[in-house]
Amino acid sequence: MLTIALSKGKLIESALDLFRRAGYPITGLSAESRRLIFISQEHDMTFLIVRPSDVPTYVEYGGADAGIVGKDVLMEQESDVYEPLDLGFGACRIAVAALKGEAAGVRLSPKVRIATKYPRITERYFNARGIPVEIIKLYGSIELAPVVGLADRIVDLVETGSTLKAHDLVEVEVIARSTARFIVNRASLRLKQESLMTLIRRLRAVVPSERPSSGNSRSMTLQTRKKKMVRS
Repeated sequence: MLTIALSKGKLIESALDLFRRAGYPITGLSAESRRLIFISQEHDMTFLIVRPSDVPTYVEYGGADAGIVGKDVLMEQESDVYEPLDLGFGACRIAVAALKGEAAGVRLSPKVRIATKYPRITERYFNARGIPVEIIKLYGSIELAPVVGLADRIVDLVETGSTLKAHDLVEVEVIARSTARFIVNRASLRLKQESLMTLIRRLRAVVPSERPSSGNSRSMTLQTRKKKMVRS
């Protein structure tokens, strides 16, 4: 039996639709359900419904064989998982934003103060540009930080930009673009290779113009992994 971790919230409806189109209709499981675990005897699968930030942890440490999560979460956590598929849905961007009219200037301080829930992504991005920053970690309402003078900039996930506009903020730079990714546990790929490869092939068949995900330095395609396994 395969155990699949799905993200609560915006991605779950698209994830369930993806499984349905791939030939795995999950009767009784929906975005409105309060159940955290769902066993599908018909498809020999168990689904875990967890917070998006927890999906890579469940997969990396073996609580799940595979999962679906946004690329933004993977970039922030740098989890040691395989990332074979870009699923295409859940498209958004990680962007730097500032108050309108203040995008070109910052406070007279040795460092630019950035409020974000993505401290690692933020630090890597500004360090690569030689810009010293002071990072303030927030868990929500990131848009308020510049409004109340807590920060000069924010780094946040942006989909339509309407929330930024509502708080008189404008995008300054786009750090990266994010879509939902299918990720796989390293050990599970060896122990449950046949089941996982069948699932991957069926998901790939229903994802338009799907290309293997480039991922981060710890990610690789399942095709590459299979070649390495054959050589060994």
